[in-house]
Amino acid sequence: MPLTRDFKATVRDRARTDPEFRGALLVEAAQALIDGEPDVTKAVLRDYIKATVGFDQLSLKVRIPKKSIMRMMSKSGNPTTKNMTLILSYLNRREGLNLRVSR
Repeated sequence: MPLTRDFKATVRDRARTDPEFRGALLVEAAQALIDGEPDVTKAVLRDYIKATVGFDQLSLKVRIPKKSIMRMMSKSGNPTTKNMTLILSYLNRREGLNLRVSR
């Protein structure tokens, strides 16, 4: 079921104002990546990026062209592990997170 515009706006607005929610989005994206769900990872990161740093600023910080990042995060995008790691690493540092995998 596609997400409604109202739901996406709610996510965007909350991400802009709630640091804990932003952190939870990044944890969800990382967990989805580990769980082998790249489409979920891309969707969550796309929403996070749109609500926070934006594609222009992210592009400057990770030194990947904006259009390439936008393509990577699209439904049909296929980001490399290197690029996904660069993006997730920067976003985690930006939020002051220190994500770790544990058993």
